[in-house]
This record gives sequence, C-alpha cells and structure tokens, in this order.
Amino acid sequence: MNNFFGGPPGAVILRLAIISFVVGVILSFLGVSPFDILNGLRRLIDRIYYLGFDAFEWVIRYFLLGAVIVIPIWSIARVWKLMTEKPNKSPAKKQTSKTS
Repeated sequence: MNNFFGGPPGAVILRLAIISFVVGVILSFLGVSPFDILNGLRRLIDRIYYLGFDAFEWVIRYFLLGAVIVIPIWSIARVWKLMTEKPNKSPAKKQTSKTS
C-alpha cells in the first residue's frame, strides 16, 4: 500500500485533505465554485459536440490554462524532493574471492 500511495495511506489521505481544504479556500476567495467547474466541463463537452473541430481551440485553451498551474507546481515539487532527499551512502563494496 505504501508504494501505491507514496507513503503511509493515513498520512497521504490527511495531506490530501489539508491541501484540498486550502485549495478550496483559495478558489472560494477567487469566486470559483464546484458548480462553475462542472458547468465549464459540460460546456466544453457541448462545444466539442456541436462545433466539431473548432472545439479543439477550446481544448487547447483549457489544456494550457491547466498546464500553467500544474507544470510549475509539479516542477517545484520535484525540485523540493530532490533538495530534501538524503544523499545515499556509498554502495557496499563487493568482496571478490580470488581462486587459484
């Protein structure tokens, strides 16, 4: 289970709950509600269905809008992880036996 969650499941769930709460507060401050997100997804599906290939422009816009947030956060998380990892100790030397 630890490999799947990336740590102890209880700790990961607690972290996700805290992050979800903080993001919810920020989105609420910005005036975004869950219904806005769901309506946006519904409108996206409607546009794709009714507009055909012109809707790809909307898909690209949504992709870029999300990527502007997700990619920097992911990059910072990876750099932070690399900076906080403890350096590995030198690997144990293999003992070779000489045969005559």
